[in-house]
Amino acid sequence: MWQEYKTPSSPQEVVELLAQNDRARIVAGGTDLILEIERGIRKDVDTLIDVTRIPNLDRITLDEDGVIHLGAMVTHNHVAGSKLMQECAYPLVRACWEVGANQIRNRATVAGNLVTASPANDTITPLMALGTSVTLLSTKGERTVALKDFYQGVRKTVMRQDEMLVDISFPALTESQRGTFIKLALRRAQAICVINVAIVLDMHTSTTLSTSVATVKSAAITLGAVSPVIIHAEEAETYLVGKELSEDVIAEAANLAMQAARPIGDIRGSAEYRREMVRVNTARGLRSLRDGQEQVGFPSDPVLLWGKSKTSKSQPATYQSSNPIITTINESEYVIDRGHDKTLLDFLREELGMMGSKEGCGEGECGACTVYLDGKAVMACLVPAPRAHGAEIMTIEGLAGEAQEQLHPVQEAFIHDGAVQCGFCTPGFIMSAAKLLEERPKPTRNQIEQAISGNICRCTGYYKIVEAIENASQAK
Repeated sequence: MWQEYKTPSSPQEVVELLAQNDRARIVAGGTDLILEIERGIRKDVDTLIDVTRIPNLDRITLDEDGVIHLGAMVTHNHVAGSKLMQECAYPLVRACWEVGANQIRNRATVAGNLVTASPANDTITPLMALGTSVTLLSTKGERTVALKDFYQGVRKTVMRQDEMLVDISFPALTESQRGTFIKLALRRAQAICVINVAIVLDMHTSTTLSTSVATVKSAAITLGAVSPVIIHAEEAETYLVGKELSEDVIAEAANLAMQAARPIGDIRGSAEYRREMVRVNTARGLRSLRDGQEQVGFPSDPVLLWGKSKTSKSQPATYQSSNPIITTINESEYVIDRGHDKTLLDFLREELGMMGSKEGCGEGECGACTVYLDGKAVMACLVPAPRAHGAEIMTIEGLAGEAQEQLHPVQEAFIHDGAVQCGFCTPGFIMSAAKLLEERPKPTRNQIEQAISGNICRCTGYYKIVEAIENASQAK
């Protein structure tokens, strides 16, 4: 794992550290980097620079010129839960909502998704369609790069090792613009895309005495997972200009988008299947925009597993690897002088003997390791242990409260309703459900499904689990 762990207090300090050590890398969400280090893919990294405690990097703002800015620590759930973004950047909102599950979206950042530079990453496609630029900071100063010029191939960007991405900016959608994002994957949640499509249309409406006609003024159609980088379907974009969205026009634009795709075949789908799905989903997206149905299926007030608080509880904290990790776990303070090179899950289990959080997959997919970090549900297997320094953590051991004399209503319901089977996944489900009830005391069935989409049970069809959560909400 890593040897050194640093928590700078400003972006300038970050780039100075990067300039001094070419084996240092920035960690924010860590949902890709931690796995790559554990698997030995990133043998060139021995120092992690944690930027999660730097103030004000998690802001979403709209400037006086109508440009939206996302800071480097804006997570996918920050975007999904933002009313500004839902109104002015819906394609990105939908893409962020499609990434992983809540525990992942509470840590993973949009900036990190861009820097990882996989052509299957979901947020790159809508950001490309929205005309995004990124600002990069180094000790030499700042430079701004259009996102279309940012990528050089699979997992390759123009970023230098000593640079930090500090801002993502794009024009907010105007009243005449509408957009959408469609992802095709092999399951409903926690899945890498087979293909994805983002569409942004600027419509011109002309009105006569008897009719109103809407034609396409400009179009952006971007495609993911069909080439080494995210691409525009340029012929389709040009073809749509000046036309009404009739069925014939939609069919031809979808065919042109399919012709732009140059996919490979792999375990998730053949090249032929991907091309056909580009055609199908481009047509679906255009129809949804024509009919005003692009937001069907997206919750207007999505479950985030943040509990009652809509603001971050994280406090600035400085940590060096030579120092002990001082943290509050289940309302008790711990001072631990070892384990800084572990994940939070291994730290809890091996250094503190808290065995309730389980390792099912070790990849952030099963949810068995769900804990609360500064009030939000996260996957402990993807959090570096030093992130616990100065933080508040709750595990399944602390859910019932300090006295431990009465179970949490969710725990009682799981026992009463037979939702506990082999029991391995149960702690993670209970943590997600308890955070849901803190956030939504009387959740709908759909909200329950949103809350547990990051938790996998291999024993059951989830019926008893959902029933137990429903009954726990009625008991509160």
